[in-house]
Formats: sequence, C-alpha cells, structure tokens
Amino acid sequence: MSETILAAEPTIRLAAFLGVLLAMALWEVAAPRRRRDIPRVIRWTNNIALVVIDTVILRLSFPILAVGLAVMAEDRGWGLFNNIGAPAWVAVIVSMLLLDLAIYLQHVLFHAVPGLWRLHRMHHADLDFDATTGLRFHPVEILISMGIKLAVVTALGPPAVAVLLFEVVLNVTALFNHANIDLPRPVDRVLRWLVVTPDMHRVHHSVDPRETNSNYGFNLPWWDRLLGTYVAQPAKGHERMDIGIEQFRTRRDLWLDRMLVQPLQGPASGHALDPRITTRELGE
Repeated sequence: MSETILAAEPTIRLAAFLGVLLAMALWEVAAPRRRRDIPRVIRWTNNIALVVIDTVILRLSFPILAVGLAVMAEDRGWGLFNNIGAPAWVAVIVSMLLLDLAIYLQHVLFHAVPGLWRLHRMHHADLDFDATTGLRFHPVEILISMGIKLAVVTALGPPAVAVLLFEVVLNVTALFNHANIDLPRPVDRVLRWLVVTPDMHRVHHSVDPRETNSNYGFNLPWWDRLLGTYVAQPAKGHERMDIGIEQFRTRRDLWLDRMLVQPLQGPASGHALDPRITTRELGE
C-alpha cells in the first residue's frame, strides 16, 4: 500500500496542482475581488519560473521527500504513530492536524526571526495578490521548510497516506487562499471557520506590518483564532488595502533575478518582533 502511494504521488500532486491553478485562474477572470494593477504576463511568468526553479533545487537537494520518508519511517518503526498502535483513521486525522499546526508555527517563525524574514518577505513583496502568489517562495526558504517538514514526519511517524493527503490539501488551499476571487460575503463568513479563505489570507499580505504579521494559517483557520493571531478584516478594506511590503514597490522588483537577491537587500524591517511596529502600536 505504502509503495503504491509513493509511486502515485507525483501524478496525484501534479494533477491537483494544475487543475486547481487553472480553476482559480478562470475564476479570477470571471469574478475578481480586486482590480489588477500589474499586467498578468509580468507576474505570472516570473512567479511560475520561480516555482520551477524551487522544484528542481528541492529534488536535487533531498534524496527523499516527505511521503517517501513516511514510508521509510513505517518500515523502520520511526516516530510516534509507528510505535503506539493507534487506529489507522486516528493516525491519519491527528497526523494531518499536527502537520498543519507545524506549518502554522513555521510560518510564525519565518515572520519572527529577522534572518528568516529576509527569505520569507519575498513571498510578501508581490504587488498583486492572486493564485500565483501562492507559488512565490525563495528557494532557500523552500529548502529550510522541507528540512522542518522532514523532521516533523520523522518524529510523528504519520501514515504515508496522511502525508500525501496533507501535501495535496496544502498545495490546493495555498492556491485557493491566494486567489483573487470574489466569494459572496455570507459564504466567506461561514467558510473561514473551516478553511483559510482568500479574504482571510489577503489581510496577511497587507503592506501594514500589523496586518502582515497576522493570519498565518495556510489551510486550517483554527490556529490563528486559538493563538491570538487572527485579524478579521484589513483596516482599509479589501479593495483599498495596499498589497506587498514597504521596501520593494517597483515592477522591476517582480522579476525573477530581483526576487532571488531580495534577502540580501535592505534592512530586515517589518518582521513580527520589529520594535518599530510595537512602538507605532503603543503610540496610536
């Protein structure tokens, strides 16, 4: 069973990725939430080129990825769930919840540590917000994230099917919650109790650092609500809010070469522990 899952993983993930990306792109054309300011050809070509580079570097850097490690852990008895004899359905559900919590905590970490924020802020430097923003991560951040994920998988020993489901759901929801789609407000109010919606996650991409450092969830919205990082709406509203970060505001900054060197440029301002944010809040 595990070997079958491992063999099918690339096909399943690629089909889900391309299908949802196409669906979100068509939805963005049919019912956009915000007016687009930057030509799609500039952002899409560079954001998609970046995800191709990320994928190649990841495959070359790690001989085994999360699903493969879960299969290995099962064979060798590594991790919590390979040693406690929990029912399979419990192991799958709890593993997916704990993996999602780990992604939330990792996201908080990348906003709190200045060196990690330098890497992660490239994701935030996009000047528009659509499904391809969910693909825009620095290659070094991708490598660090995979290292953290592999450590969590080793410790948990989750079933391989749980890891595959989590990976597919995470990729799909990342495209969905970055999409520039206009969900009816009543639908959004209900749906955001179950999954991170585009309106919920868009707040996280506000240029205002107090909003940037909120709504960290990618898939499940509960961690933000439970741990006090939830902000319901942007102060300026979704149509008027500015997307991005203060440091990189030109169209040239959206090109692949500029994105790759952004971690080396300027101060690491705007992170969650930046004292200037705290000072500004106290003064208001």
